[in-house]
Amino acid sequence: MSDEKKTEEVIEEQNEAQTEEKAGTPKEEKKEKAKKEKAEKKKEEKAEPQEDKKPEAPQAQSDAYLRLLAEYDNYRKRSQREKDALYADIRADTLKSFLPVYDNLMRALNQSTADEAYRKGVEMIMAQFNKTLEGLGVERIESLGKTFDPALHNAVMHVDDETKGENEIVEVFQEGFRLGDKVIRFAMVKVAN
Repeated sequence: MSDEKKTEEVIEEQNEAQTEEKAGTPKEEKKEKAKKEKAEKKKEEKAEPQEDKKPEAPQAQSDAYLRLLAEYDNYRKRSQREKDALYADIRADTLKSFLPVYDNLMRALNQSTADEAYRKGVEMIMAQFNKTLEGLGVERIESLGKTFDPALHNAVMHVDDETKGENEIVEVFQEGFRLGDKVIRFAMVKVAN
């Protein structure tokens, strides 16, 4: 008990003793009645909080358990999304490292040569390389004659040409590629008007 309650009890006992003396009743009987009343009050005070706590404790535990389940589920989903995103990023970076080989093969094909066997060999390598890229889900970004899209193209030159439409791509300097919706490399283009 707190000190305040003890002090109150002592004061009550003194007051009761004074009233007993005035009333002429025996002190012992009054003290016993007071003790019984105090004991009953204490029992009632103890009984009430216990009744309130019983229903709350299982509810609180249930809420805590449900919160823990929700946190774990969110953690699991977030981890899976991060894992998938990391895999896609690594895959795109790996494919991007092979694009200079593609560019060099394109330059080799664009050069004229007297040796037809050499040219045929480069064409076969380029066909195999394109087939491999397609098998991995890599798509070339079609650019020539299309409208300029900053989400897919990188304009490095501008030319005024009345025969071409507005923001039409007239020349492609470097092919662009994408893997699904993610752009691996933007197409480097010349735009008209």
